[in-house]
Amino acid sequence: MANYDKISSICFLIWLIQANVFQSIVVAENQSSLRYLQNVENHNNERLQQILKGSSGGGGISDINWPQIQTKQALPDIKAELAKLNTTFVYQNDWPANKVKLGAVTAVSFDKAGNVVIFHRVDRIWGPRTFDLGNVYRENFRGPIKENTILGLEPATGQVLYEWGKNFFYMPHGLTVDPEDNVWVTDVAMHQVFKFPPRGGSAAKAQPLLTLGTAFQPGSGKQKFCKPTSVAVLNNGDFFVADGYCNARILKYSKAGELILTWGQNSFSGVSYDIAPQNYFAIPHALTLVPELELLCAADRENGRVQCFYSVNGTFHSQYHNPLIGERLFSMAYTPAKGGELVIVNGPTSEMGENPQHYNEVHGFVLNMRTKQLISKFGPNNQQFENPHDVAVTTDGNEIYVAELNPTRIHKFVHKSLAKPMSMTANKETNQKIAESSTNTSSPKNGGGSEHHPSAKAIIVASLMLLFAGSTFALALIVQARRRKRGGCLPFGTHSRRHAWEKKEGFKLGGLLDRDRNRNGFEKLDQNASDEEHETTTTTTATTTPTLSSAQFA
Repeated sequence: MANYDKISSICFLIWLIQANVFQSIVVAENQSSLRYLQNVENHNNERLQQILKGSSGGGGISDINWPQIQTKQALPDIKAELAKLNTTFVYQNDWPANKVKLGAVTAVSFDKAGNVVIFHRVDRIWGPRTFDLGNVYRENFRGPIKENTILGLEPATGQVLYEWGKNFFYMPHGLTVDPEDNVWVTDVAMHQVFKFPPRGGSAAKAQPLLTLGTAFQPGSGKQKFCKPTSVAVLNNGDFFVADGYCNARILKYSKAGELILTWGQNSFSGVSYDIAPQNYFAIPHALTLVPELELLCAADRENGRVQCFYSVNGTFHSQYHNPLIGERLFSMAYTPAKGGELVIVNGPTSEMGENPQHYNEVHGFVLNMRTKQLISKFGPNNQQFENPHDVAVTTDGNEIYVAELNPTRIHKFVHKSLAKPMSMTANKETNQKIAESSTNTSSPKNGGGSEHHPSAKAIIVASLMLLFAGSTFALALIVQARRRKRGGCLPFGTHSRRHAWEKKEGFKLGGLLDRDRNRNGFEKLDQNASDEEHETTTTTTATTTPTLSSAQFA
């Protein structure tokens, strides 16, 4: 009997080794859509030791203490549940009213005056070859972005009030304005964090008050970052940095820039977990503060959740996740309205194919922090976003702004209790006022009230269209009459009719570039699961209607 136990143990050991090898292959091929834990190897080693002891000591396999396997909870019907969510915010199509030329918009915040401050990349695109395998930026030869990257927009109209930040940044990412109106930004190409005076200061070229990190040198020690993503600043001047794409950690500094503490571990290795454990990150992508509870919250992007920590010592407090949000959560912002809410934007799935494993819709969501329940969703004209990257919400919770990579837009939403429909006449009057006040206006004003009446050319075009429609209808009747005379029994056009529900839904592009990616380790993964953009044009106007674009990861 003892020999039988030994043989069984050896066979099981061989099977377990094969399973581990197979598991490592699967992990390497599916890193972008799974969540992982680092220290799982310790559990595997203990399990192997138990098997060896059982085979030599006669205890047998039945005596081994196996960890409990947690069964996955059944997922709800995501599509049906999303359809049930209320839409409590109204999209402002005409904002910004003046034509603001933007590149990929990566961040949005508010200054002390309540103006909307955005950070954009102008002509720069984060693609699969932007960084090498060591996370070193490859496009230094292009020099810094030559146009202004930071814009201050008037919240009611979207008119540009001020702009700065040219000839300094290479690949903008995060931006926040602190209580003293200082502007904090991160540049993933430079691997640095900067603090600038209000509105960039008075100098022709903005000069930072504080610089952290070594330019173009990624690292993981106390003096270096690797693609830092976001900053949050306390009222006393202490601040936090999310060192996001490579190091997966959060660092706390004093007002003077001295390191106080750091926490967080990388969850891009090990085996899959439905909900990643506390303090583990798969790209901490954005930060926000909850002053009433003295919390710092982080968007744990690839784990699809928000983790909140005590801002004093970094101790874990709570986490927020919902199946309707999905596996990727790009940013969140806090408002104390209605007892405390998080406004969240998710992102496109990284799964490929016409029928991905998990149904996904890209929206903005409002989550109640007390109940952890989703209250509502929002999107452009009640549709989905393509590549939202950051979000900001006013203190009263009535206005939401979303920065989007591609289409390159800054979106505005107003709570439905305050939104008022604007007539065409009022809309024209508003645009006319903006044109008069803008220094960049080049077109003359239209005279008189004739602009409210259709022109002779428009009347002629409309008449021709009606004539064409009538002729087409008459021709259809004649053809149908001839068919009936020949004995035909089908109504005209029936043979070519197709129903909408017969169409096959196109596959999501949110992982298309994974075919060309090197999966050997996290360093390559963090580059290509970041802000990659693939488009034929690099800039657009903010008033252009969003269109479907190629795959883009943010």
